[in-house]
Amino acid sequence: MSDKIPIIAGRTALITGAGNGLGRAIALEFASRGIRVILVGRNIDKLSSVQDEIKSNARIAVCDVSSSTSVEALVRELEGEDISILVNNAGIPGPVANLVDLEVDDWDEVFAVNVRGVFLMCKAFLPHMIERQKGDIINLASVTGKRPLARRTPYSSSKMAVIGLTVTLAHEVGPLGVAVNSLSPGPVEGPRMARNFALEAERTGTSIEQAEKEFVGRSALKRMVTEAEVALAAAAMLEMPGLCGADIDLSAGMIAR
Repeated sequence: MSDKIPIIAGRTALITGAGNGLGRAIALEFASRGIRVILVGRNIDKLSSVQDEIKSNARIAVCDVSSSTSVEALVRELEGEDISILVNNAGIPGPVANLVDLEVDDWDEVFAVNVRGVFLMCKAFLPHMIERQKGDIINLASVTGKRPLARRTPYSSSKMAVIGLTVTLAHEVGPLGVAVNSLSPGPVEGPRMARNFALEAERTGTSIEQAEKEFVGRSALKRMVTEAEVALAAAAMLEMPGLCGADIDLSAGMIAR
């Protein structure tokens, strides 16, 4: 049995939600390692911008991962591509509110993108991986799917579902040569967390700076993680033989178990 690090250069990865944030960071990191990337998202202008940044053999495709019709069209569009890496990154944060104040449509929208989208993409692109007996799926979950976060029940529940989907699917397709894992970032520096800190400051009557300090103070490193760190972790997962059915915590020590 070989214990060499798998060769990832030359493979093709499909990354959803690739127009900005973590999707963009993962695409740039993968491309820097010689992986051909297919950037998938809903905004063609954002995808084109990331494609320009990569400056290599990257392809873009517009798709709404929550729509079965859109995903089926994506499969047809990418026919002939040897996709052996699927990164299900597309997701939305959902509302910040007490459960009793949530609208049903808000709940459904979060699950449509964060869970149904993962299901549809796996269902669509697994057959090729199974046929080749080779593939890697990385689902972006969150530490919010493993620890309580008040007023974020739709998002938290959806990320718990992603972790459950990952573990179960790993046992279904692992024997067929496909490794399925999830990556759970903690709070990531950027606009999304800035929005959350502003909402928390408004709710508690404190400053945004105080809301951020209190939140990141729960982590062992007393800071948030960066998009670049998450991208490095995703790439490292592809180079870890035997990794399957795992959930990788990258939270600066936000949770410990």
